[in-house]
Amino acid sequence: MSSVTTDNNHHDDHHHFDGSKSVFGFWIYIMSDCVLFATLFAVYAVFHKHTFGGASAQEIFSLPYVFAETMLLLVSSFTFGLAMLNRNSDNINHVIKFLWVTFFLGLGFIIMEVHEFYELAMEGHTWASSAFLSSFFTLVGTHGLHVSMGLLWIVSMIFQLKKHGMTPMAKTKLTYLGLFWHFLDIVWIFVFSIVYLLGAV
Repeated sequence: MSSVTTDNNHHDDHHHFDGSKSVFGFWIYIMSDCVLFATLFAVYAVFHKHTFGGASAQEIFSLPYVFAETMLLLVSSFTFGLAMLNRNSDNINHVIKFLWVTFFLGLGFIIMEVHEFYELAMEGHTWASSAFLSSFFTLVGTHGLHVSMGLLWIVSMIFQLKKHGMTPMAKTKLTYLGLFWHFLDIVWIFVFSIVYLLGAV
């Protein structure tokens, strides 16, 4: 009897979830991330010309390659938006489908970024080569780490939806995940514009 009561309470928790208490904490996290990336951008702005005789941004960046990375991330933001539009529909499979598409687009972005880092390292352009490369790898790598965490979050969200359905708790978490993912897209637009685009000019 007690186990049935516990299961019912757990079920009620999912259908009567009040996410208002976690909103403040989530926005504090987003603001702290804004401060983190603003600091990394400031460091890059100071050191991007300090190559110590090594390769400059214009010599090592490939704009077509980075543009392809950018398109993957921007399209993933669009597909996540489609998932959000379908969260109130009766067919939860549409939400899961668009989450998977978002996941694989984001994974493609990470694979391309890792390949870019690998190629730079093979050419001798490592993190320790200059202040410019140190600030570059730190900024871009930190963003890549956030995207990787977002991918794990997407997978966990998919399994939660499959197990519990579109509960109020799931809707709230999906909203937070969407804000986080779109935030990373905005940060990447700044990375592409300031680091790659201006660096290649």
